[in-house]
Amino acid sequence: MQPLAERMRPMNLEDILGQDHLVGPGKVLTQALEKGHLPSLILWGPPGVGKTSLARILAQQLRRPFFELSAVHAGVREVRELLAKSKERTLFEPLAPILFIDEVHRFNKGQQDALLAAVEKGQIIMIGATTENPSFEINNALLSRCQVYTLKPLSSDDLLILISRILEKDWLFKDRNVTLEENEALLQLAHGDARRLCNIMELVGNTGSTDIRITNGWVYNLVQENLGLYDKGGEMHYDIASAFIKSIRGSDPNAALYWLARMVEGGEDPSFIARRLVIAAAEDIGLANPNAILLATSCQQATNLVGWPECRIILAEATVYLACSPKSNSAYMGIEQALACVRNEGSLPVPLPLRNAVTGLMKNLQYGEGYQYVHDHPGNFAEQEYLPDALSGTIFYTPGENPPERRFLDYLKDKWQKHYNY
Repeated sequence: MQPLAERMRPMNLEDILGQDHLVGPGKVLTQALEKGHLPSLILWGPPGVGKTSLARILAQQLRRPFFELSAVHAGVREVRELLAKSKERTLFEPLAPILFIDEVHRFNKGQQDALLAAVEKGQIIMIGATTENPSFEINNALLSRCQVYTLKPLSSDDLLILISRILEKDWLFKDRNVTLEENEALLQLAHGDARRLCNIMELVGNTGSTDIRITNGWVYNLVQENLGLYDKGGEMHYDIASAFIKSIRGSDPNAALYWLARMVEGGEDPSFIARRLVIAAAEDIGLANPNAILLATSCQQATNLVGWPECRIILAEATVYLACSPKSNSAYMGIEQALACVRNEGSLPVPLPLRNAVTGLMKNLQYGEGYQYVHDHPGNFAEQEYLPDALSGTIFYTPGENPPERRFLDYLKDKWQKHYNY
């Protein structure tokens, strides 16, 4: 049985909600359909706003073959096999097929490069869907050959229209007496996402009652009782991830395991959890336990290798290890202070002794003059200025209160007494 979100999927441009800036009368995608010409494009927007539906409708109205890939599951081999299949079809059909790639930002450079030649030659029209900023996640060569269109979160008015459609058209509410007394909870929990709203309405419809009275309190209780509603793209996703990281930071392995279990039970992408563990190892444990980032990175690699459900054990081991490790954010604070300095002070010149004299002119300009090669000095150390003159003596790194960094501090005090004399 199809879920409600699939049953309510838009079938034509008129059904698409909240994207009139793209598919309204005279707008860019409407004109593309009227002219019968569609460029390769990237649809950028939050979850549940119609990216997949729009791609399917464009292919249907242009009467072009349609292929679909999920970047979560497809590798380079799958991409190449599909491109080969589309190339075979172009030998017999005049129109290039449309290749839709969901979550295209998850493709690595090799996968994106595999698409590039086919897009350049017009072998396919690529439509990529992404929730991430394309300028950060998609390589420039591929991005420059695509138009980028931004889809907006659905407004309250859009969501109310969808509620009306569900109540009027879907069999789940046929022969039921539904009274919508309050709608604020539905709108708030949907968070501009049609799929989330459909999930909630499906819970409402599955209560089994002939008479359904929808109130805010009833909806909130219904959602809390059904963890299956957990949505990887919605607000709860970020709240639970935040609780997970803060529990690790707070050295509470029990709470960290609970929030990990919430994510596992909710169907979270294991690679997302593994990435968060790597970030926590760097940001919150850092130099207090340098092995933490090695273990977290190994966890990420093993998670990608093993996959669900066994990788939950690997994620749990890393979670407990990080929660029980000593904590330090000294490196994190150091780079933040250095970045703030760069932004405030601008591009200060590199001191002449630190410059590399690779030409005669540079030597004449005294590049590298006065630089002391530390390995020519006792203890492999020579006191000299490495910062721009305007920043001489500035301290960005302050060792944390933990055994490894106390050893760092002793070393720095021995070498840089005028800087680390506290």
